[in-house]
Amino acid sequence: MSNQLDYTRIPPLPASVYVAPLKKPAGLGDDWLEPVQRSYTAEEHRIWDDLYERQMKLMPGHACREFMHGLDRLDLHRGGVPDFNQVSEELRSLTGWTVVPVPMLIPDHVFYYHLANRRFPAGNFIRTREQFDYIQEPDVFHDVFGHVPLLTDPVFAEYMEAYGRAGWKALRYNRLKALSALYWYTVEFGLILEEGGMRIYGAGILSGPTETVFSIEGGSPNRIHLNVDRVMRTDYTISDLQATYFVIESFRELFHMTEQRGFEPIYESLAPAFQYAKTAALDTDHIYHRGTQEYELRGGRGSGARPV
Repeated sequence: MSNQLDYTRIPPLPASVYVAPLKKPAGLGDDWLEPVQRSYTAEEHRIWDDLYERQMKLMPGHACREFMHGLDRLDLHRGGVPDFNQVSEELRSLTGWTVVPVPMLIPDHVFYYHLANRRFPAGNFIRTREQFDYIQEPDVFHDVFGHVPLLTDPVFAEYMEAYGRAGWKALRYNRLKALSALYWYTVEFGLILEEGGMRIYGAGILSGPTETVFSIEGGSPNRIHLNVDRVMRTDYTISDLQATYFVIESFRELFHMTEQRGFEPIYESLAPAFQYAKTAALDTDHIYHRGTQEYELRGGRGSGARPV
């Protein structure tokens, strides 16, 4: 049935599917795309440069080799916020992907539509100095620095397209939250095994200094091998460091665990709410590190707890 779906059209949003009430800015079409990338001020370009410099000090020994290779291929530090057209031209020649500007976080079904057509929506704004250390909504630094380098890798690029196409089925079964958990624990906060140890491929980690160190070196979080069925039943933290990270052996393993299987049995067996707490370490898990959860138990960011 999935082969008969028309991925060139935005999937319909069934009335029974609950989504965040996002208000689309005036003048935009159903695809939520802005016509052009905005012009950034000199200060905004400096913010990009300062963010880039800070993160690059941490990338060696923390970021996975595919990410580092992607950074080299795209050369995102040419001075200021990268030009989407230039990045898209380079990406298109490598894996067929492009980067497109959106004004804000966009609805899930529209996001799936763009991914299914190898377009990565990037926030058309950048954080302020006051938000330098943390911003909840993904901005251009998170999206372009954190996500885009891995789109140069052919296998990861295939995974991202397949994930987008999986959105049509999640909509049909009203299981957007479960599919979002998979994205969260892989694309945003995933870890991967390399010869030198665990490394980061998740953009939510790579675009922030505290979690870059915490995810790999911290004693608090669990580190568990990825199991798709288990992850889609697991709650997650949106506005703080993660209590659990899921680990893959390779991007090819990730692709095979997701693209080459049907999600219908999972969706049919899932309850509307998550089954597992974000801190859970199950007897059936392949656990690399059972975390102390000290950071979580002390109250996390809101309490001023140290990320240990």
